[in-house]
Amino acid sequence: MQKIKSLMTRQEEFRELREQPSDPQAEQELINSIEQVYFSTDSFDIVKYELEKLPPVLNLQELEEYRDKLKQQQAAVSKKVADLILEKQPAYVKELERVTSLQTGLQLAAVICTNGRRHLNIAKEGFTQASLGLLANQRKRQLLIGLLKSLRTIKTLQRTDVRLSEMLEEEDYPGAIQLCLECQKAASTFKHYSCISELNSKLQDTLEQIEEQLDVALSKICKNFDINHYTKVQQAYRLLGKTQTAMDQLHMHFTQAIHNTVFQVVLGYVELCSGNTDTKFQKLQYKDLCTHVTPDSYIPCLADLCKALWEVMLSYYRTMEWHEKHDNEDTTSASEGSNIGTEETNFDRGYIKKKLEHGLTRIWQDVQLKVKTYLLGTDLSIFKYDDFIFVLDIISRLMQVGEEFCGSKSEVLQESIRKQSVNYFKNYHRTRLDELRMFLENETWELCPVKSNFSILQLHEFKFMEQSRSPSVSPSKQPASTSSKTVTLFEQYCSDGNPFEIQANHKDEETEDVLASNGYESDEQEKSAYQEYDSDSDVPEELKRDYVDEQTGDAPVKSVSRETLKSRKKSDYSLNKVNAPILTNTTLNVIRLVGKYMQMMNILKPIAFDVIHFMSQLFDYYLYAIYTFFGRNDSLESTGLGLSSSRLRTTLNRIQESLIDMEVSADPTATLTAAEERKEKVPSPHLSHLVVLTSGDTLYGLAERVVATESLVFLAEQFEFLQPHLDAVMPAVKKPFLQQFYSQTVSTASELRKPIYWIVAGKAIDYEQMLLLMANVKWDVKEIMSQHNIYVDALLKEFEQFNRRLNEVSKRVRIPLPVSNILWEHCIRLANRTIVEGYANVKKCSNEGRALMQLDFQQFLMKLEKLTDIRPIPDKEFVETYIKAYYLTENDMERWIKEHREYSTKQLTNLVNVCLGSHINKKARQKLLAAIDDIDRPKR
Repeated sequence: MQKIKSLMTRQEEFRELREQPSDPQAEQELINSIEQVYFSTDSFDIVKYELEKLPPVLNLQELEEYRDKLKQQQAAVSKKVADLILEKQPAYVKELERVTSLQTGLQLAAVICTNGRRHLNIAKEGFTQASLGLLANQRKRQLLIGLLKSLRTIKTLQRTDVRLSEMLEEEDYPGAIQLCLECQKAASTFKHYSCISELNSKLQDTLEQIEEQLDVALSKICKNFDINHYTKVQQAYRLLGKTQTAMDQLHMHFTQAIHNTVFQVVLGYVELCSGNTDTKFQKLQYKDLCTHVTPDSYIPCLADLCKALWEVMLSYYRTMEWHEKHDNEDTTSASEGSNIGTEETNFDRGYIKKKLEHGLTRIWQDVQLKVKTYLLGTDLSIFKYDDFIFVLDIISRLMQVGEEFCGSKSEVLQESIRKQSVNYFKNYHRTRLDELRMFLENETWELCPVKSNFSILQLHEFKFMEQSRSPSVSPSKQPASTSSKTVTLFEQYCSDGNPFEIQANHKDEETEDVLASNGYESDEQEKSAYQEYDSDSDVPEELKRDYVDEQTGDAPVKSVSRETLKSRKKSDYSLNKVNAPILTNTTLNVIRLVGKYMQMMNILKPIAFDVIHFMSQLFDYYLYAIYTFFGRNDSLESTGLGLSSSRLRTTLNRIQESLIDMEVSADPTATLTAAEERKEKVPSPHLSHLVVLTSGDTLYGLAERVVATESLVFLAEQFEFLQPHLDAVMPAVKKPFLQQFYSQTVSTASELRKPIYWIVAGKAIDYEQMLLLMANVKWDVKEIMSQHNIYVDALLKEFEQFNRRLNEVSKRVRIPLPVSNILWEHCIRLANRTIVEGYANVKKCSNEGRALMQLDFQQFLMKLEKLTDIRPIPDKEFVETYIKAYYLTENDMERWIKEHREYSTKQLTNLVNVCLGSHINKKARQKLLAAIDDIDRPKR
């Protein structure tokens, strides 16, 4: 209370100080003038400090002035402190009230403590020693119960290893890991027991053993994927929290499985073929081991190798399927449930997905390298063609598996097999070209009897085109089918089977049925084929059905009149034969070769360009041989009729330069490059001595010429049929070669008809005899004649004889309508040009003589039209225009000479000379001859 009173007194003083008038600036200056030492620590002795400052000699006035200054400073400080105290007074009062309240609370606490001590004394006196003993026993009982429970748990933990072993034998890995983890958790609870430390170590060893067995179980997935087994393994790794580690281990096992699988397969065949089980083979590297595979066991070993590798890739494929399915399920469950741990799970799922996708390429690369090593271990050139095709078929199927497996184009396998295939195929093709030359030189050009419905697809070599929907078949001819998703090999053989088992078991049991026994497909056809179709006979239905315009290749006509068929009889010498293709045994062999080449190309598309190039050489050599045997005649081009087109001549020159070896023997001084180029060429073939082309009775080998030429045309048609298929497999950058081959070579096959049949036409009619007969005719007659000259009848007899010979030849071989038309066209054209040449030899001719020429020619045309149905008559205008030119005036003739350059100089000169004296004078004659000379000069 005294403190409070003193405080109140001080407050009064401070208030008085504040009430005194003052200058705040002056007071602040006084405060600032106070020495700094006064504001130091509380232990500072002010009196001592001031006394020490006194000078030795004291001055009362100075002391009083100094004292007044100190008082002023004290008063300023006191006033400042009083201001601050009064400013903080409300806070001070509030704090003072809180102190008073605290004092009251302490007094109440003292009362409570006193009461508590009093009650404790009462309780102490109320309880006895017996009651406290009872409570102690109850507590001890509870502790013993807990101890017994712990001991039972420890006993169970020590017997857990037996159950764990049973679960591992049952391959219940998730259950074993779950039990082991629970035991470890329980052991950590009782770690204060000394026996538990040993058990904990044992459980850790058991867990490591489980992981080792789990790794072994994971490795079994690589060869034989089992969904239930793999599900247990993945659940076990998930419990361990090692899903990423499991994926790393799985890829390592797949790599090891590929190596072990191929090594064991090859080792088994090597030991089997060696006849002993010498361990030296087991110590060899895989690359060296592959060189010990014998040729007899090479293909079975390759097939088994691919089967084993297929099982590994299928297991990986099914592993990816499992993860995709379970990822979707986990995603669905995560979206429906809580998000706890979702982020970590998504990270693991993303890691596994990327690892699996990367592993696809890695595993396929390992497979390719192992198969490539096996292929390089043996020289494939030692195999026969069928065996080599079988090897290619297996590799092609393996590359298809790889493409479906990871989308890879199998660059490693393609490059390896391509090099070996090209080398093998070059040697094979060279041998086949030599065989083709031998066949051509021994070919007698007899008809090979095949059925009228013959198709190259009926041959064994082309069966592959029927097994797969070949692009060569037009969409209109393909059966309509609903569009469905293409089934991959992995989807087809996912549960059972193996794509490489087909290769081993595939045997084509079908037999070819393409040959006709006697040229007719049935006795009824043979009987009906030789019927006479006169005006009173009915037209057989089969002829109505089979009637086709052979020049245009149009579809059969549904309704054909009797008159049409009768008119066809005059030049169509194939009505008495079944309309079967004309080909020879050599043609059939070439077609079979083409089929074999296409098999290789279809199996191994990267070498498509090389195969098609070799196929084109087969056609080139066959075409060149036909031309060499039957069409080469230096006198043909001198006729000026353009029988050989520039395209045909270019094609023949190209073939001769690139494919034909024109040298008889090798020059020892030739360079190495020239020798290598000659290896790529084939000697020119020679016609068999058994083929006679000089007999007039056989129309100078017309039957052989027809068979040879039409077999070439048929071969060209087959190449046209195969063009879409070839175009589909040909690389885009090489397609111009294919287009050039078809446009410049295949399409020229039919153009060989003209030069080949021209030789027959030039010899079948005796044109020289006709010129002699025309030379004996007198053309300067004075009156118009009503009777034609004898040379016309002689020429018509030649044509009748030619017609009979054609009929005789048609009994041996069917003469197609285009062939008979060309023959007749050539003969008529040569006859008409011979007539003009005969007229050009006339020395004197009157107007009546020119009329006689027209009479003779009209008689010839009238009789000729009864022998042939060719319309219009070839070169008819050539003769008529020449005859009519005799009546032209000088100016008209000069213009006519300049416009008609198809006539020779001799023919034009004779025309001018004969006209001299009648209506052309000598001056005009000189002018016309000069014009003729101007026309002839560029030709020279």
